Amino acid sequence: MEYLDFEMPIKELEDQLAKCFDIGKESEVDVTETCKKIEEKLKKAKKDIYKNLTAWQRVQLSRHPNRPYTLDYIKALCGDTFMELHGDRSVKDDKAMIGGLGKIGDQSFMFIGQQKGYNTKTRQYRNFGMANPEGYRKALRLMRMAEKFGIPVVTFVDTPGAYPGLEAEERGQGEAIARNIFEMTYLKTPIITVIIGEGASGGALGIGVGDRVYMLENSWYSVISPENCSSILWRSWSEKERAAEALKLTAEDGLKLKIVDGIIKEPIGGAHSDREGAFKAVQKQILEAYKELKDLNEEDLVAQRMDKFSNMGVYKE
Repeated sequence: MEYLDFEMPIKELEDQLAKCFDIGKESEVDVTETCKKIEEKLKKAKKDIYKNLTAWQRVQLSRHPNRPYTLDYIKALCGDTFMELHGDRSVKDDKAMIGGLGKIGDQSFMFIGQQKGYNTKTRQYRNFGMANPEGYRKALRLMRMAEKFGIPVVTFVDTPGAYPGLEAEERGQGEAIARNIFEMTYLKTPIITVIIGEGASGGALGIGVGDRVYMLENSWYSVISPENCSSILWRSWSEKERAAEALKLTAEDGLKLKIVDGIIKEPIGGAHSDREGAFKAVQKQILEAYKELKDLNEEDLVAQRMDKFSNMGVYKE
C-alpha cells in the first residue's frame, strides 16, 4: 500500500495496529483493548483527513497508483460478459482508448474509456492514458455502432489529456476530438459519463458529452492540469496547489458550476482503499441514470442533451 504525504498519520496508526496484533499473536498478553483504542483513533484520523481535503490533495488521490482504472470498473461491472472491440478502421488500434460491449445484469451497454497502465511497461503500452486521434475515432465508431443497435453508451474518463505528439497533430487530433463532441451531441442513444480519475482538457471532452455526467468524489475535471496552469501563470510548478484551488476542478466545484450532474461518493480513504465499494457505487449510479433516460424518445434525448451543454457558462449575445 502506498501513502501520500497527507496520509502519513494514517500509515503510522496502521503500523501501530499491525504491531499490536503481532504482539498479541506472539505472546500471551491480552492486547484487545489496546487494539480497539488504536482502531478508534484510526477511524477518527481517516474521517478528519478525508473530509477536509484540499483541491490539490484530491488531484493527488485521483492519480494514486492503486486507484482502479477503466478496465477494472468494466470487469467488476460486467464480469465475463465484456467483449472488447478494436481499431478505428483507418490507422490502428489505440491502446490508450478501450471499448466494447458488456452487460450489467440483463442490460447491454457499450463501454468506452481511457486506460492507464499499472507499471512502467503497461504505462508505455497504454501511452499513460493519452489517446491519439485513432483512439477518439475508435470511440466514435463504437458509439455509432451502439446507436445503430439501440445500446446505451457508458464512458469512463481518466486521462491527463489527449496525446500532444507531432504525429497525433499530423493525423488530426483537434479534428478527431471536435468531431466526437459534435457527433455525441446528436447521438440517438443514452450516454452516461463517469469521470473516475483525471478529466483533463479536450482529452476528457472527446468522450465526455453525456446526458448524465458524474464525477467520483476524488476525481478532477478541468481545462488544464494544476501543474501546467502553474507553469503558464507563475513560470513554475511550485504554485500547483494555488492553481488547483483557482481552477475549481473538484467534484463539488463541478456540481456548483452545473457542469456535472452528480457526485459519486467514494469509500473513506478513496476508491483505491475499497475497490469493491467504489465499483458498487458506480454501478448503482449508472443503473439509476439509465432508468431516467431509457424511456425518452430520440428527439427528446438529443434536445435535452443539447440544452444541457448550451446552458453551461456565462456569455453575452
